[in-house]
Amino acid sequence: MRALAEAMAERGYAETSVADVLRRARVSRETFYQQFSSKQDCFIAVYEQSAGMILANLEQEAAAPGTSLERFDRTIGAYLDALAAEPAFARLFMVEVYSAGAEALERRAEIQRRFTQLMIQAAGARGPRERFACETLVAAITMLVTVRLAVNDVEGVRALHAPLAGLVREALARIEVDQRQGRRGNRA
Repeated sequence: MRALAEAMAERGYAETSVADVLRRARVSRETFYQQFSSKQDCFIAVYEQSAGMILANLEQEAAAPGTSLERFDRTIGAYLDALAAEPAFARLFMVEVYSAGAEALERRAEIQRRFTQLMIQAAGARGPRERFACETLVAAITMLVTVRLAVNDVEGVRALHAPLAGLVREALARIEVDQRQGRRGNRA
């Protein structure tokens, strides 16, 4: 699986052949096809394993005690750190997935929905407006990360943490103000 990620980080999904993966993994074609039916099948297995590991860590952070901002800060930090720690897998996860076909894109959409739910949980979003704000934030984070990984800017991925936490701090403060004003308006 690492061989696939590294080959695709170097050559891209379209230009990576099963032979490239075999050479890097030092396994026979027979061994590969005992495990996977195709390059795409291997890609999806690697994608799901990578996503599962990242999401499991994020679930812990999103459910941990603390304020909404503390949970968000830990969750987004864990996400960015996981991607930066494994750039080949991160590139596969965020960039090469767009070349891997419809099935991979469906899985990508499902992972993004799960990530959005974790952000909603971490931020303590309750209403539809807050939930949509989290969905929008996840879309923006995803694009910011993808652009940096596409140009191999791993440090740029890590550097997103502070500005994202600041943005969320400001948004949460605004939500609290809106909620207090709404409560005052309801009393009147």
